[in-house]
Amino acid sequence: MYRVLLVDDEEDVREGLVVEVDWEALDLRIVGLAENGREALEMAERVEPDIVVTDISMPFMDGLELARRLRMRNPLVKVVILTGYDEFDYARQAVSLSVDEYLLKPFSAGHLTELLTRLRAQMAAEVAEREDVQQLREHYHASLPLLQADLMATLLHRQKSSTYIHSKAKQCGLDLAGERYGVSVLTLHMDGDTKKEKHEGISNDPQRHMKTASEQADQPEVIVPGGSLRQSEDAELKQFAALNIAAEVWSEHGAGHAFMHQEAVVLLYVDRWGGTDGAKRQQKALENVMRSINHYLRIPATVGSGQIVDTLADVNHAYEDALLALDYRLVPGTDSIIYIADVERQTAGKLRFDELKQQTLTRCLKAGTQVELEETLAIIFREITVEHGRSDIQLYLIEVLTMVWKAAQASGEAMEDIFGAGFQLYADLFRLPGLSEAQEKVREVCLLVQHRIASGRQHVYKDIVEQALTFTKEHYADPDLSIQKVCGHLHISSGYFCGIFKKEVQLTFLQYLMQIRMEAARELLRSTELKSFQIAEQVGFAEPNYFSFCFKKHIGVSPKEYRKQAPQAASEGSVR
Repeated sequence: MYRVLLVDDEEDVREGLVVEVDWEALDLRIVGLAENGREALEMAERVEPDIVVTDISMPFMDGLELARRLRMRNPLVKVVILTGYDEFDYARQAVSLSVDEYLLKPFSAGHLTELLTRLRAQMAAEVAEREDVQQLREHYHASLPLLQADLMATLLHRQKSSTYIHSKAKQCGLDLAGERYGVSVLTLHMDGDTKKEKHEGISNDPQRHMKTASEQADQPEVIVPGGSLRQSEDAELKQFAALNIAAEVWSEHGAGHAFMHQEAVVLLYVDRWGGTDGAKRQQKALENVMRSINHYLRIPATVGSGQIVDTLADVNHAYEDALLALDYRLVPGTDSIIYIADVERQTAGKLRFDELKQQTLTRCLKAGTQVELEETLAIIFREITVEHGRSDIQLYLIEVLTMVWKAAQASGEAMEDIFGAGFQLYADLFRLPGLSEAQEKVREVCLLVQHRIASGRQHVYKDIVEQALTFTKEHYADPDLSIQKVCGHLHISSGYFCGIFKKEVQLTFLQYLMQIRMEAARELLRSTELKSFQIAEQVGFAEPNYFSFCFKKHIGVSPKEYRKQAPQAASEGSVR
């Protein structure tokens, strides 16, 4: 149901519009009635209308100026102008500027209903256009390659839950269902300065060189327009050719997916069979990839391969291991396919304080509840088993504490203020006798930091609001004082400010500003002989008539009547 704001300076017109139109039947709901443009503008901030029906001629701000300002705040709002015959040409010009419809006075309820029906249909059509399934589907399919590449990058660099990844993969048309997963990274050596060529260059076996030259002569070479691919200086073209070859071989083996990432070919191995021969299947596929690369491209290449992991959520770890393996390509004696397990000692169930745990812990420390923090710590501690050595556990817990320290620092909290000067967080951890004591120590630190951040945040909220109140009290006489001006002074966004201001003060900023101005006006009316227009100027109203309008609306009587009543009220108070 769309929200409607009615604006007209004549009360009988406003009331007539309310009762003569069947708003509910039009799927519309009236959320506000305003007597002039200024009041409507202030009301629109609170009720956020979808449609504004306004008279064109009103005191303090006419309908066209109201439409212009509404559009500046919300370009999607629809504006209907009600105008007399003598203003018709003026109103018609506005249609091309900031008004959607206009209605010539006098009009009947039927005419307005017809206009609103048309406007309602237009709004529904706009929504339908944005939701058009076929159009969205075509755009979606055109974007699939980008979406797939983005998902693969996420898979390699960020730790997401397996449920999340499978869901996104299904949307992107990728099948990632498997028992286990592996990642290998293939890189080409464009300049020919590789470990393989170095070894051949320093070899003392001349027959080896002859054999290699003979083999190379027999191998077909990919030819591109203008010469062979090997002789080409187009690195991207070579990488693209390597990707095509690798993807074809990978697909023939049913091994998973091949894609380009950061100038290297990434081979995502999806073990769909399970059992104990998953690593052998991956190895065979990798050997065939390298054989084809050497056969067709004759460009030196190296593959780094990580450990096979059990879930998609751990693929980023396999990618990290593959890059580590690739770093060993210049070590003498290594092959063109380097497995991390061959060059580094791998501990089963290696402790990893990965990105997902880091993000979850940071969020809980900054904005979570104690229960959420306890649950997160339980997950973090669950990784630790008796199989892990003392040093591995200490390093793991140090990583956790370091992340806690960073969260406190990012929130503007100093660890010295929380734990006292000269605290030795890591040293205290090392001195604890057992794992349970170390975990309890980490838990205590996390709870203290969480409480301190929450207290600090609440203090920041109060401090911002206090600054806003002070600034408003000092500048309420400025007729141009606005939310934007206050936020500019405080260097914060208006959306953030409005939320915390209303939460702390229980009033919107405009309601508070009006309250301040009315209190100041009452005091001046009681204690001075200033004219009404002078008081209006002193309390921030550029127009005396609008001041009188607002005063009567909020206080119940005009400024003149209030001044007459003030001495009588004071004398009655002194008698009591």
